[in-house]
Amino acid sequence: MTTIAEEEQVTRDSTANQGYVEVNGLNMYYEIYGEGKPLVLIHGGGSTIQTTFEKAIPLLAKNRMVIAMELQAHGRTDDRNTALSFAQDADDVVTLLKKLGIDNADFLGFSNGGTTTLHIAIRYPHLVNKIILASALAKRDGVPEWFWDFMDNARLENMPRQLKEAYLELTPDVKRLQVMHDKDARRMVEFVDIPDEKIKSIKAPTLVLIGDKDVITVEHAVEIHRLIANSELAVIPGGHGEYIGEVTTLKPDFKEAELVVPLLDKFLDKSW
Repeated sequence: MTTIAEEEQVTRDSTANQGYVEVNGLNMYYEIYGEGKPLVLIHGGGSTIQTTFEKAIPLLAKNRMVIAMELQAHGRTDDRNTALSFAQDADDVVTLLKKLGIDNADFLGFSNGGTTTLHIAIRYPHLVNKIILASALAKRDGVPEWFWDFMDNARLENMPRQLKEAYLELTPDVKRLQVMHDKDARRMVEFVDIPDEKIKSIKAPTLVLIGDKDVITVEHAVEIHRLIANSELAVIPGGHGEYIGEVTTLKPDFKEAELVVPLLDKFLDKSW
């Protein structure tokens, strides 16, 4: 792993390979698994590292270094007195990587994390090798109309039980959970389309992933695929994040073999 510069204020538990970094006014939590070429994982809205990626991380880390973090107000990372934004999340991820000494990486972003990955690829192309956009939203018409009514009337009691329990296990503070929920909902209500020309500017090899029963429409994934010249598209049977084992999709008969990690490995290992 790349050595962390001593002047950066990084706190790490060397046994668990996890820690906190001061990032743009946040005490940001991160975890690192494995060794090799860096792959950065960016979780979905209302989520933690584990609720999005726990099932996939052991497989992804077999042949590479996996770096995952929890974004503003999520999981073990604290909040700042600002609204959530995808642009700010992109800045925070890039700052974290800089402080960890990572100057080039592959990125896998799920759901809101996929939108953040789009912003990173657009604004920080020098940092990006390959990107995987898993159920990413780039435009308001990428979801059914009911989604916006649902977000406009979002209530904490309607948040998926698995996500609430996971948050409170890490940060047992219902007031902080409420703040995260409300900020996440407000960000989606105020979602602004990413212009076509900015998406077209992405030169990094890209894999666009979508579930055939996803919240994001298959048509939207196809649109992103067509806008990014150097991209591939995979439509996977199942719901929102089921293909990576996202916690709200897990069924009693879950099998690790059903995850799409071999597909991700093939894409990441491919020479372009």
